[in-house]
Amino acid sequence: MTLIMGAVAYDPKVVTIWSGFRSWLLENGIDFDFVLYSNYERQVEDLLKNQIDVAWNSPLAWIRARRLADVQGRRLTPVVMRDTDQDLTSVLIVRDESSYKDVADLKGETIAVGAVDSPQATLIPCSLLRASGLQPGKDVTIQRFDVGVGLHGDHIGGERDAARALMAGDVGAAFMIDSNHLLFGHEGTLPAGSTRVVAQTPRFDHCNMTVSDTVPVELTERFGDLLLSMSYADPQVRPLLDLEGLTAWRPGRTTGYTPLEQAVDEAGFYDAGGAITAADYRP
Repeated sequence: MTLIMGAVAYDPKVVTIWSGFRSWLLENGIDFDFVLYSNYERQVEDLLKNQIDVAWNSPLAWIRARRLADVQGRRLTPVVMRDTDQDLTSVLIVRDESSYKDVADLKGETIAVGAVDSPQATLIPCSLLRASGLQPGKDVTIQRFDVGVGLHGDHIGGERDAARALMAGDVGAAFMIDSNHLLFGHEGTLPAGSTRVVAQTPRFDHCNMTVSDTVPVELTERFGDLLLSMSYADPQVRPLLDLEGLTAWRPGRTTGYTPLEQAVDEAGFYDAGGAITAADYRP
Protein backbone atom coordinates (compact mmCIF):
# COMPACT_ATOMS: atom_id res chain seq x y z
CA MET A 1 0.00 0.00 0.00
CA THR A 2 0.99 3.63 -0.44
CA LEU A 3 1.56 5.20 2.95
CA ILE A 4 -0.05 8.66 2.87
CA MET A 5 1.14 11.19 5.42
CA GLY A 6 -0.46 14.52 6.30
CA ALA A 7 1.64 17.54 7.21
CA VAL A 8 0.66 21.13 7.97
CA ALA A 9 2.13 23.74 5.64
CA TYR A 10 3.25 26.24 8.27
CA ASP A 11 6.12 27.38 6.01
CA PRO A 12 7.04 26.99 2.30
CA LYS A 13 9.98 24.77 3.30
CA VAL A 14 7.50 22.03 4.26
CA VAL A 15 7.22 21.11 0.56
CA THR A 16 10.99 20.79 0.25
CA ILE A 17 11.25 18.78 3.47
CA TRP A 18 8.65 16.15 2.67
CA SER A 19 9.52 15.91 -1.02
CA GLY A 20 13.02 14.99 0.13
CA PHE A 21 11.76 12.49 2.69
CA ARG A 22 9.45 10.99 0.06
CA SER A 23 12.37 10.39 -2.31
CA TRP A 24 14.47 8.85 0.46
CA LEU A 25 11.68 6.56 1.67
CA LEU A 26 10.89 5.43 -1.89
CA GLU A 27 14.57 4.60 -2.40
CA ASN A 28 14.45 2.55 0.78
CA GLY A 29 11.45 0.46 -0.14
CA ILE A 30 8.39 2.30 1.25
CA ASP A 31 5.75 3.54 -1.16
CA PHE A 32 5.21 6.95 0.45
CA ASP A 33 3.42 10.16 -0.42
CA PHE A 34 2.13 13.18 1.46
CA VAL A 35 -0.63 15.78 1.41
CA LEU A 36 -0.51 19.25 2.95
CA TYR A 37 -3.04 20.90 5.22
CA SER A 38 -3.65 24.51 6.18
CA ASN A 39 -4.41 23.63 9.80
CA TYR A 40 -4.04 20.77 12.25
CA GLU A 41 -7.73 20.34 13.01
CA ARG A 42 -8.55 19.22 9.45
CA GLN A 43 -5.50 16.96 9.42
CA VAL A 44 -6.58 15.25 12.65
CA GLU A 45 -10.12 14.79 11.41
CA ASP A 46 -8.89 13.27 8.14
CA LEU A 47 -6.64 10.87 10.05
CA LEU A 48 -9.65 9.58 11.98
CA LYS A 49 -11.70 9.42 8.75
CA ASN A 50 -8.94 7.26 7.19
CA GLN A 51 -8.25 9.87 4.51
CA ILE A 52 -4.57 9.70 5.49
CA ASP A 53 -2.55 6.95 7.17
CA VAL A 54 -0.03 9.02 9.09
CA ALA A 55 -0.04 12.52 10.55
CA TRP A 56 2.97 14.64 11.43
CA ASN A 57 1.17 15.99 14.48
CA SER A 58 1.77 18.90 16.81
CA PRO A 59 1.44 18.01 20.50
CA LEU A 60 -2.00 19.60 20.58
CA ALA A 61 -3.01 17.67 17.46
CA TRP A 62 -1.81 14.45 19.11
CA ILE A 63 -4.02 15.07 22.14
CA ARG A 64 -7.08 15.71 20.00
CA ALA A 65 -6.37 12.72 17.74
CA ARG A 66 -5.93 10.40 20.71
CA ARG A 67 -9.16 11.60 22.32
CA LEU A 68 -11.11 11.16 19.08
CA ALA A 69 -9.59 7.69 18.65
CA ASP A 70 -10.48 6.70 22.22
CA VAL A 71 -14.14 7.52 21.57
CA GLN A 72 -14.08 5.25 18.51
CA GLY A 73 -12.28 2.44 20.34
CA ARG A 74 -9.24 2.90 18.12
CA ARG A 75 -5.51 3.05 18.82
CA LEU A 76 -3.02 5.49 17.35
CA THR A 77 0.73 4.95 17.55
CA PRO A 78 3.27 7.76 18.04
CA VAL A 79 5.97 5.97 16.08
CA VAL A 80 8.79 8.53 16.20
CA MET A 81 9.58 12.05 17.28
CA ARG A 82 12.57 14.31 16.77
CA ASP A 83 15.34 14.50 19.35
CA THR A 84 14.41 18.20 19.52
CA ASP A 85 10.80 17.35 20.45
CA GLN A 86 11.67 15.95 23.86
CA ASP A 87 12.03 17.63 27.26
CA LEU A 88 11.27 21.18 26.17
CA THR A 89 10.39 24.07 28.45
CA SER A 90 8.88 27.54 28.14
CA VAL A 91 9.96 30.60 30.08
CA LEU A 92 8.31 33.67 31.54
CA ILE A 93 10.55 36.67 30.95
CA VAL A 94 10.52 40.25 32.17
CA ARG A 95 12.63 43.28 31.33
CA ASP A 96 15.87 43.16 33.26
CA GLU A 97 15.30 46.55 34.90
CA SER A 98 11.85 45.61 36.21
CA SER A 99 11.21 44.88 39.89
CA TYR A 100 9.50 41.52 39.26
CA LYS A 101 11.23 38.59 40.94
CA ASP A 102 8.69 35.79 40.57
CA VAL A 103 5.25 34.94 39.18
CA ALA A 104 3.38 36.28 42.21
CA ASP A 105 4.85 39.76 41.66
CA LEU A 106 2.98 39.97 38.34
CA LYS A 107 -0.48 40.11 39.92
CA GLY A 108 -2.42 42.92 38.24
CA GLU A 109 -0.01 43.04 35.30
CA THR A 110 -0.48 42.25 31.60
CA ILE A 111 1.33 39.18 30.29
CA ALA A 112 1.94 38.56 26.58
CA VAL A 113 1.47 35.10 25.12
CA GLY A 114 1.41 33.59 21.64
CA ALA A 115 -1.52 32.34 19.58
CA VAL A 116 -4.61 30.87 21.21
CA ASP A 117 -3.63 27.34 20.11
CA SER A 118 0.07 27.48 20.95
CA PRO A 119 0.99 24.74 23.43
CA GLN A 120 4.32 26.31 24.37
CA ALA A 121 3.43 30.00 24.36
CA THR A 122 -0.16 30.05 25.63
CA LEU A 123 -1.74 26.83 26.93
CA ILE A 124 1.05 25.43 29.10
CA PRO A 125 2.12 28.94 30.24
CA CYS A 126 -1.41 29.80 31.39
CA SER A 127 -1.47 26.52 33.29
CA LEU A 128 1.75 27.61 35.03
CA LEU A 129 0.06 30.87 36.05
CA ARG A 130 -2.87 28.96 37.56
CA ALA A 131 -0.52 26.65 39.44
CA SER A 132 1.24 29.75 40.79
CA GLY A 133 -2.02 31.22 42.10
CA LEU A 134 -2.74 33.71 39.31
CA GLN A 135 -5.97 33.18 37.37
CA PRO A 136 -5.63 34.37 33.74
CA GLY A 137 -8.22 37.03 32.99
CA LYS A 138 -8.78 37.72 36.68
CA ASP A 139 -5.49 38.18 38.52
CA VAL A 140 -3.53 39.00 35.35
CA THR A 141 -4.54 40.29 31.94
CA ILE A 142 -3.52 38.05 29.06
CA GLN A 143 -2.58 39.76 25.81
CA ARG A 144 -2.61 37.18 23.03
CA PHE A 145 -0.84 37.52 19.72
CA ASP A 146 -2.88 35.33 17.38
CA VAL A 147 -0.45 34.80 14.51
CA GLY A 148 -0.96 31.62 12.47
CA VAL A 149 -4.03 30.34 14.30
CA GLY A 150 -4.60 26.71 13.36
CA LEU A 151 -0.86 26.01 13.19
CA HIS A 152 -0.65 25.10 16.90
CA GLY A 153 2.27 27.39 17.58
CA ASP A 154 4.41 26.17 14.67
CA HIS A 155 4.39 29.77 13.42
CA ILE A 156 6.57 31.67 15.92
CA GLY A 157 5.28 35.09 14.88
CA GLY A 158 3.02 35.32 17.93
CA GLU A 159 5.92 34.66 20.28
CA ARG A 160 8.06 37.22 18.46
CA ASP A 161 5.26 39.81 18.74
CA ALA A 162 4.97 39.03 22.46
CA ALA A 163 8.70 39.65 22.84
CA ARG A 164 8.41 42.95 20.98
CA ALA A 165 5.51 44.03 23.19
CA LEU A 166 7.68 43.37 26.24
CA MET A 167 10.53 45.43 24.84
CA ALA A 168 8.11 48.25 23.98
CA GLY A 169 6.86 48.34 27.56
CA ASP A 170 3.33 47.42 26.54
CA VAL A 171 3.28 44.37 28.85
CA GLY A 172 4.99 43.43 32.08
CA ALA A 173 6.08 39.94 31.05
CA ALA A 174 5.98 37.51 28.12
CA PHE A 175 5.94 33.77 27.61
CA MET A 176 7.83 31.88 24.90
CA ILE A 177 9.54 28.55 24.42
CA ASP A 178 13.10 28.57 25.72
CA SER A 179 14.64 28.04 22.27
CA ASN A 180 12.81 31.08 20.90
CA HIS A 181 14.01 33.15 23.85
CA LEU A 182 17.54 32.30 22.70
CA LEU A 183 16.68 32.89 19.04
CA PHE A 184 15.17 36.30 19.73
CA GLY A 185 18.33 37.22 21.58
CA HIS A 186 20.53 36.21 18.64
CA GLU A 187 18.41 38.08 16.10
CA GLY A 188 18.17 41.24 18.22
CA THR A 189 14.45 41.18 18.99
CA LEU A 190 15.51 40.85 22.64
CA PRO A 191 18.81 42.73 22.96
CA ALA A 192 21.51 41.01 24.99
CA GLY A 193 21.00 41.48 28.72
CA SER A 194 17.61 43.13 28.28
CA THR A 195 15.51 40.33 29.83
CA ARG A 196 15.62 37.74 32.59
CA VAL A 197 13.65 34.61 33.35
CA VAL A 198 11.36 34.64 36.39
CA ALA A 199 9.65 31.26 35.87
CA GLN A 200 9.93 28.11 33.79
CA THR A 201 7.28 25.55 32.88
CA PRO A 202 7.53 21.81 33.55
CA ARG A 203 9.25 19.90 30.75
CA PHE A 204 7.04 18.77 27.89
CA ASP A 205 7.29 17.02 24.53
CA HIS A 206 6.35 18.42 21.13
CA CYS A 207 5.53 16.78 17.77
CA ASN A 208 5.18 13.11 16.93
CA MET A 209 4.60 10.96 13.86
CA THR A 210 1.15 9.47 14.50
CA VAL A 211 0.25 6.28 12.62
CA SER A 212 -3.32 5.02 12.24
CA ASP A 213 -4.38 1.56 13.36
CA THR A 214 -5.51 0.92 9.77
CA VAL A 215 -1.85 0.60 8.71
CA PRO A 216 -0.51 -2.97 8.85
CA VAL A 217 1.76 -3.52 11.85
CA GLU A 218 4.62 -4.64 9.62
CA LEU A 219 4.47 -1.42 7.59
CA THR A 220 4.22 0.73 10.71
CA GLU A 221 7.31 -0.94 12.14
CA ARG A 222 9.21 -0.69 8.85
CA PHE A 223 8.36 3.02 8.55
CA GLY A 224 9.49 3.73 12.10
CA ASP A 225 12.66 1.66 11.77
CA LEU A 226 13.64 3.45 8.57
CA LEU A 227 13.24 6.89 10.12
CA LEU A 228 15.18 5.81 13.20
CA SER A 229 17.97 4.58 10.93
CA MET A 230 18.53 8.00 9.34
CA SER A 231 22.03 9.18 10.20
CA TYR A 232 23.13 12.79 10.48
CA ALA A 233 26.49 11.62 9.14
CA ASP A 234 24.83 10.67 5.82
CA PRO A 235 25.31 13.61 3.38
CA GLN A 236 22.07 12.70 1.58
CA VAL A 237 20.08 12.76 4.80
CA ARG A 238 21.65 15.66 6.69
CA PRO A 239 20.03 18.50 4.66
CA LEU A 240 16.58 16.99 5.29
CA LEU A 241 17.21 16.65 9.01
CA ASP A 242 18.54 20.21 9.18
CA LEU A 243 15.43 21.56 7.46
CA GLU A 244 13.16 19.62 9.82
CA GLY A 245 15.16 20.71 12.85
CA LEU A 246 16.60 17.49 14.23
CA THR A 247 19.79 15.51 14.35
CA ALA A 248 18.14 12.13 15.01
CA TRP A 249 14.70 10.54 15.21
CA ARG A 250 13.76 9.01 18.56
CA PRO A 251 11.13 6.37 19.39
CA GLY A 252 7.79 8.02 20.04
CA ARG A 253 6.55 8.36 23.60
CA THR A 254 3.52 9.85 25.34
CA THR A 255 4.94 10.55 28.80
CA GLY A 256 5.84 14.14 27.88
CA TYR A 257 2.29 15.26 27.10
CA THR A 258 0.98 15.44 30.68
CA PRO A 259 1.48 19.22 31.10
CA LEU A 260 -0.42 19.92 27.88
CA GLU A 261 -3.20 17.45 28.68
CA GLN A 262 -3.73 19.33 31.95
CA ALA A 263 -3.59 22.72 30.25
CA VAL A 264 -6.13 21.65 27.60
CA ASP A 265 -8.56 20.54 30.30
CA GLU A 266 -8.07 23.66 32.41
CA ALA A 267 -8.67 25.94 29.42
CA GLY A 268 -11.56 23.85 28.07
CA PHE A 269 -9.80 23.75 24.71
CA TYR A 270 -11.02 20.25 23.74
CA ASP A 271 -13.49 18.08 25.61
CA ALA A 272 -12.75 14.52 26.70
CA GLY A 273 -13.98 13.22 23.33
CA GLY A 274 -11.80 15.55 21.23
CA ALA A 275 -14.44 18.09 20.24
CA ILE A 276 -13.24 21.70 19.96
CA THR A 277 -14.74 23.55 22.93
CA ALA A 278 -12.57 26.71 23.04
CA ALA A 279 -15.05 29.51 22.44
CA ASP A 280 -12.56 31.85 20.72
CA TYR A 281 -10.72 29.34 18.55
CA ARG A 282 -11.50 29.35 14.83
CA PRO A 283 -8.79 27.61 12.79
